[in-house]
Amino acid sequence: MNFRQSFSLFFFSFILLFLVQCTSGYKTNNVKPTSRAHKLSRKVFPDDFIFGTAASAYQVEGEALKGGRGPSIWDEFVKIPGLIPYNATGDVTVDEYHHFKFTIILFRDAFADYADFCFERYGDRVKNWFTFNEPRVAAAMGYDTGFHAPGRATGSRFGGNSTIEPYIVAHNLILSHAAAVNRYREKYQIDQQGKIGILLDFVWYEPHTYSESDKVAAQRAIDFHIGWFLHPLTYGYYPKSIQDIVKERLPEFTNDEVELVKGSYDYLGVNQYTAYYIKDNATINPKPISYQDDWHVEFKYDRNGVPIGPRAHSDWLYIVPWGLYKAVTYVKENYGNPIIFLSENGMDQPGNVTLAQGLQDTQRRHFYQNYIMELKRAIDDGASVIGYFAWSLLDNFEWRLGYTSRFGIVYIDFKDNKRYPKESARWFKKILQRS
Repeated sequence: MNFRQSFSLFFFSFILLFLVQCTSGYKTNNVKPTSRAHKLSRKVFPDDFIFGTAASAYQVEGEALKGGRGPSIWDEFVKIPGLIPYNATGDVTVDEYHHFKFTIILFRDAFADYADFCFERYGDRVKNWFTFNEPRVAAAMGYDTGFHAPGRATGSRFGGNSTIEPYIVAHNLILSHAAAVNRYREKYQIDQQGKIGILLDFVWYEPHTYSESDKVAAQRAIDFHIGWFLHPLTYGYYPKSIQDIVKERLPEFTNDEVELVKGSYDYLGVNQYTAYYIKDNATINPKPISYQDDWHVEFKYDRNGVPIGPRAHSDWLYIVPWGLYKAVTYVKENYGNPIIFLSENGMDQPGNVTLAQGLQDTQRRHFYQNYIMELKRAIDDGASVIGYFAWSLLDNFEWRLGYTSRFGIVYIDFKDNKRYPKESARWFKKILQRS
């Protein structure tokens, strides 16, 4: 199988996983306001608001070397000794390739409705498409820090230039997305009546102090994070702060490309987990060394003794639900209030917890409750959010963290790959009941 076939299979697998989790179509009617956690239930959302969970093919499927799948960049990257804890790979991961039927059985209290929905609405045609998931992560962590595949960065053993390559990669991802959207709109959308978009990660950046310099720095961080992709996809050009700092290292769109890129999404997926405080870095390096260096900011992890943002990877993420409200509201106010899916949101456990410890994920349950409440508050304030997807359905292979971090609402015993719904899964089942 060649690269194009392999990529197409991976892409289709991601889309299929997205569709399997959906429980209904979407509109924006029948919204019932809520303001207290104890009122949180399925009833406070529109009848056709979509709830689901997210997954990723490489992280759960396994069967990496069989069935003609062909290698991806991660299949090659994980072979390098010492990169991932215990030299873990996704060759088998949680073996969803063979366990998918049992996973479906776990969530059978919605399967008949899902099947009926698929038969009636989709037939043999997909109606919801996303071109890329977190392209910024691919550009920044694959070509700036080199932490993710293909591991390129200035000084890396794999080669690279952290001042140039991230911008080239991002530029080509944007053009690739826009070309796919254009092809779908010109040849298929009228007949198929589907929609197409992109999934972008978005950490919220809050000024560390109330000084003007920290406010500007936080905005600059936002520009370099979500604005790097969403600004050109909406307006046809990069944010001014990026243009002013990166200058000739930043690729330019031709006039034709501006028209191709601008407005190239029907809806938007936002992956949101946490937030950081940002302080202005008064020292501007005349010879920048990386994309991250171009931000000219300093990350802060507490303010007046109150912590924010993720700890080391072996610990839980800090719960910063107001960051979700601010992120969604920012997109609403600065990008024309697009139709949004909250396409990833979740919290991890250490990978070495026992079954008993893993099943009692009370902190994660609180995480979901608080974040969904903030999402509902954003909806009540006018944000066009039509769905929420928890990351993740299953504990799985978490990229460079291997199996040392658990994000699933279903516990996986990595020795035999048996599945056990956690407290958070039972909580979701309870609040999503319509009666």
